Amino acid sequence: MRLKTIFQQLPLAVALAGALPALAQTTVPITMRADGPKTLISKDIYGQFAEHLGRCIYGGFWAEPGLSVPQQGRIRLDVVEALRKIHVPNLRWPGGCFADTYHWHDGVGPAAQRPKMLNLWWGNTLEDNSFGTHEFLELCGLLGTEPYLAANVGSGTVQEMAGWMEYLNSDEDTPLVRERRQNGHPAPYKVAMWGIGNESWGCGGNMTPEYYADVYKRYATFAHDYPGTPLKRIVSGANADDVHWTETCMKNIGPGRMWGLTLHYYTLPTGDWSHKGPATGFDEAQYFNTLRNCLKMEAIVARHSAIMDRYDPEKKVALLVDEWGVWTDVEPGTNPGFLYQQNSLRDALVAGTTLNIFNNHADRVRGANLAQAVNVLQALVLTDKEKMLLTPTYHVFDLYQVHQDATLLPLQFSSPDYVLNGEKIPALNASASRDKNGLVHISLVNLDPSHAFQLETALPGVSWKTVTGRVLTSAKVSDYNTFDKPGNIQPAAFTGAKKRGDKLAVELPAKSVLVLEVR
Repeated sequence: MRLKTIFQQLPLAVALAGALPALAQTTVPITMRADGPKTLISKDIYGQFAEHLGRCIYGGFWAEPGLSVPQQGRIRLDVVEALRKIHVPNLRWPGGCFADTYHWHDGVGPAAQRPKMLNLWWGNTLEDNSFGTHEFLELCGLLGTEPYLAANVGSGTVQEMAGWMEYLNSDEDTPLVRERRQNGHPAPYKVAMWGIGNESWGCGGNMTPEYYADVYKRYATFAHDYPGTPLKRIVSGANADDVHWTETCMKNIGPGRMWGLTLHYYTLPTGDWSHKGPATGFDEAQYFNTLRNCLKMEAIVARHSAIMDRYDPEKKVALLVDEWGVWTDVEPGTNPGFLYQQNSLRDALVAGTTLNIFNNHADRVRGANLAQAVNVLQALVLTDKEKMLLTPTYHVFDLYQVHQDATLLPLQFSSPDYVLNGEKIPALNASASRDKNGLVHISLVNLDPSHAFQLETALPGVSWKTVTGRVLTSAKVSDYNTFDKPGNIQPAAFTGAKKRGDKLAVELPAKSVLVLEVR
């Protein structure tokens, strides 16, 4: 797929922090528009996902018994501290496929009395329900994040979902509310974000969109608002480019019955689900193919947005890409049902590129959830008993948090090509924003592993004197952090951006993610 001149946004400043390849041969002029419609980049684009899958909950957020790490109850506080630093805006739970076999009432009350169940989706492991609703909401409180719950539509009932909402959000003297109080939380939790099912086209029930639309309307009818908690009812949306699903939901459900509509798309290095490709040790051809598949997100989001625009021209309904990320083969020797994979500089470049796409479509994309937060797929954090490391993807979210709830500044430019074996993709993508304090931030990604690029950007409407930045790069795109060397890849100060007349001049290093601050 070719993406020419796709990324809208603002200023650029790039420079090198450390040794770089030879000087760039290409100068890329960039035009920024600061006088257009004011579009907010929702902080919820930077959401995360925590499913009962592998070691995301148990052995991730929820410490194994006897583990010598800082804890509140069994919640790992070193993981909490890392995620608090990047200001995670929302956390989706309990799935994923697991959500449509999860019965919430099994996960409340005294832990010793909670029934066990089999996690049939992910390794047939025994789920003891020690991490349930109260524990999840305690975690959200520690993180300072909004909970996003997925209701069981696949194997649950309307009454079960409605009871969960009453248990969490009502303050009347009902049996469920008295039970919540007895379980240690007198006040309502006031949980507003609710997914009505998950992947209803697949593991959530293998439904047709026509059938799911009727099921959704039935469930949504009994998804009641409680005082002080108007619900954000979210439709289980399409898989990748299945635009028929989106069309059917928008037409048959109607925008007035939904707050948001989801979309799932994963980047597979090979594009083949039976052999996705390794997380490490890949060659440049595999790297190139991964990026080409990542860039398809632009067209997928645009197609679904166009359909939503026909039924919702005022853009009241949010598009939530609430599962995305790189999905590779599991690490050799690990449980194939646990989806544990390493995380390289390649994954960071995918993350930066994808977040730029979401930022630039912020008029419609108002939420997203990386899959997943800890120890699963493209994780932010990896743990090994007491050890913990931050992945290159984590560092991208750290760099990009400046865009949360900032105003989009569209950029227009023509990207140079990254060419390999006669094929080509755009090498450069970017997004920019102005925060509430007037500071301008530009996030730039260079996908080319060998060539830097000279950038020259005019910033009309921006009064500025200085530019600073941080860059994320490494010697090879296959480099990654290990528990023995957790700092192999981390952001470094960037000093190569300059003010040249009224322009911002930057040399963007090869295979890098750069965020600049103009003030």
